[in-house]
Amino acid sequence: MMKKIYIAAVLVFLVINSFAQVKTTVTKSAISFKIKNMGISCTGVFNGLQADVQFKPADLTGSSITASVETATVNTDNEMRDNHLKSADYFDIATYPKITLKSVSFKHKSGDNYSGSFNVTIKDKTKLIEVPFTYIETSNIAVFNGSFKINRKDFGVGGNSMVLADEATVTVNTEISK
Repeated sequence: MMKKIYIAAVLVFLVINSFAQVKTTVTKSAISFKIKNMGISCTGVFNGLQADVQFKPADLTGSSITASVETATVNTDNEMRDNHLKSADYFDIATYPKITLKSVSFKHKSGDNYSGSFNVTIKDKTKLIEVPFTYIETSNIAVFNGSFKINRKDFGVGGNSMVLADEATVTVNTEISK
């Protein structure tokens, strides 16, 4: 009888631990963008990345990443431009306070190189975007580095413009503790 209770307790413990979510904390993040404006590269950043990362290289189908950043944190080192980017013409921070990213699937390319399909939502418009990235894990730290292109017009950011490029490059560098 005691042996059956012990085995049942061990099984319950194993089941609970196998379904437990590993808590991740973003310890460092840099989300930057680059876009041409009047032929000149304009760069900026978003701060305060919040993320739930359940990435397991050995189980890509069971992996997931959900992340968001507040649009009000946009910073291009130019207050007048930042205020314009926060307006309804661009990110409309009063109506759309967050940009979100939610994984759909992952593929292993080679070595530390992966690719993820993500639903990216800006201004209540969602597009599926392929994001190539590297993933390097050491003890209890994991580092993600990726870069992808996005068409701002797909999300209603900036309207029609003859001086602002349609395509922006977004770079994400994130370190998480596990």
